Amino acid sequence: MIDILQSARFIATGISVTLEVSAGAFLIGITFGSIFAIARRIRICRPIVTFIVSILRGTPVILQLSIIYFATTWIMKLSIISAGIIAFGINSSAYVSEIFRSGIESLPRGQFEASQTLEIPKFHMWKKIIFPQVFHNMLPALINESISLLKETAIIGIIGGMDITRTAQAIASEHYDYFTPLCIAGVYYYCLTTIIELIGRKIEQRRLYT
Repeated sequence: MIDILQSARFIATGISVTLEVSAGAFLIGITFGSIFAIARRIRICRPIVTFIVSILRGTPVILQLSIIYFATTWIMKLSIISAGIIAFGINSSAYVSEIFRSGIESLPRGQFEASQTLEIPKFHMWKKIIFPQVFHNMLPALINESISLLKETAIIGIIGGMDITRTAQAIASEHYDYFTPLCIAGVYYYCLTTIIELIGRKIEQRRLYT
């Protein structure tokens, strides 16, 4: 018989790993996703970036995680957390780049033309004119991506990461009861995703009234 409180405490130890990996991966996804979106507007870079995004979106994230963790050992030994952050971040960047691309394309072309006419440097154009508007439009999609990313990190257990899911599986295999630990893990995931949603709504409301 599983002690629910004791199991809940043990599974809770995996929350820090889940949050660390998902937060780090989201930052990488935002960074490289925006770079990919901008590079797609440069004719010489468009085919290369499109090909990279196609590969990242067309292959399973579990495969990408395994390649980054196991295939890079001959170069340098990555920790489980580092491999997870890099793998999930790179995978997320492909989806974030599509979010950025749709947000950029939703803006009137006149804004780009006006910036060129006024000879505004491209760096300042993207930083002060384009990205603030794009970010406002695509904030709900980014919140959804962060939630999806948090749930995807559950597969980090395949390389030994003791996240929420892996700690639940450890309890389950010890007591031969898979239902209760996984239900506890599900409650933790639900609470985390609800918190992210609430934070996203607060940010949206603040931006609406500023």
